[in-house]
Amino acid sequence: MSMIQSVFSDDAWSIWEPLIETVRPKGKTPPRDLRRTMSAIFWRHQNGAKWRSIPAELGPWWTAAQLFIRWAKLGVWQALFEQAKGQDSALGLVFLDGTNIRAHHKAAGAAKKGDSENAEMIVKHLAARVEVLAARSA
Repeated sequence: MSMIQSVFSDDAWSIWEPLIETVRPKGKTPPRDLRRTMSAIFWRHQNGAKWRSIPAELGPWWTAAQLFIRWAKLGVWQALFEQAKGQDSALGLVFLDGTNIRAHHKAAGAAKKGDSENAEMIVKHLAARVEVLAARSA
């Protein structure tokens, strides 16, 4: 099994690819190998690694880092998260409604537009779902 298939199995990619294509910016040239680049981004977030630690099989680390940062600034990760919420049964996702969960008083404050820390958390949640889906299809 290749490194790419260990992140996105063929079954998982068949579910995720249409979601990614609907939120991906259309004005830019798409990455040469979107599956490989997305695998690199999700691998990094699944493993908590630095960008430079991405295995060479997943492509140049800077390609994944640039795409992640660009999409974070454009709000693509948030849009993908919203799309994934609509596909929760196919993706094996469970979302909690936090309207009645009390937060610490220091937790107040919204994320700024293009906030990369917010995008980091979103991608970590999405990467966890990719991992669950990969385990189910294995």
